[in-house]
Amino acid sequence: MTGYGAAEAEAGDAGRLSVDVRSVNHRYLDLRLKLPPSLQEHAGAVEALARKRLGRGRVELSVRAEGALAGAVHLDLERARSAFRQLERLRDELAPDAPVPLSLLGTVPDLFQKPSGADGAPIREALKQATRAALAALEDMRRREGAALRSDLEAHLDGLEARVAQIAEALPELGKAHRARLRERLERLLAERELPLDSGRLEHEVAVFLEKSDVSEELARLGSHAAQFRDLMASEAPAHGRRLDFLLQEMAREVNTLGAKTPSAEITRVVVELKADVERLREQVQNVL
Repeated sequence: MTGYGAAEAEAGDAGRLSVDVRSVNHRYLDLRLKLPPSLQEHAGAVEALARKRLGRGRVELSVRAEGALAGAVHLDLERARSAFRQLERLRDELAPDAPVPLSLLGTVPDLFQKPSGADGAPIREALKQATRAALAALEDMRRREGAALRSDLEAHLDGLEARVAQIAEALPELGKAHRARLRERLERLLAERELPLDSGRLEHEVAVFLEKSDVSEELARLGSHAAQFRDLMASEAPAHGRRLDFLLQEMAREVNTLGAKTPSAEITRVVVELKADVERLREQVQNVL
């Protein structure tokens, strides 16, 4: 799931560190680090922390440095003064009237130096501190999003189960209504020919109709799939997205079969709503695949 976290930490005289972590949904953990050159030697420690805390997602972790850690250097003033005085003495000896350009100091080795201790243990600890805090903020945001996603999935699942129950309640009346329609039709046809109604034949035709339109198994399987779906959502184990998606494929198959076997216009309307429920669930489950 998507998320964002940020934190800062002071690294003493070396400067300040800022860590940003962003994640989007991904099937596995795809971790990408962006550290300034002055902190590259600590990349392994940062990556280890992130992999320990995160199980999946496409994650981008970037570190910004301020102060000396950002690459600042300082001039060794005593060394610079000494070098310039020696250049002046050389000028006086070789060309007394020639100017001594300051640019010559750029050729003096080790005149500009990194601050001492910029790559030491305090920097690593500050970087770890900021990384832990940013990851904690990311996880908190992902938990909130997960709770909202779960609430939405449960709402759609409630609607699906309510419609399954609605169809189950309507089934007994379906047989009665068909028997009444068939009796009325047969009585009308037989009355024109002055023939008696064969009650046994009528019941046989009703039984054939009920057998062809029996969707009790489909309803039972839909209920079972919905219960498994809830169990997976309640599980503490991570990454059930693939199993949820498989269950929804099975539920879609049962709904299609149910629609094909149902002759009732009223039930057909409910089946259309069931299909919409399954599709909404599948759209949301893509966020946890």
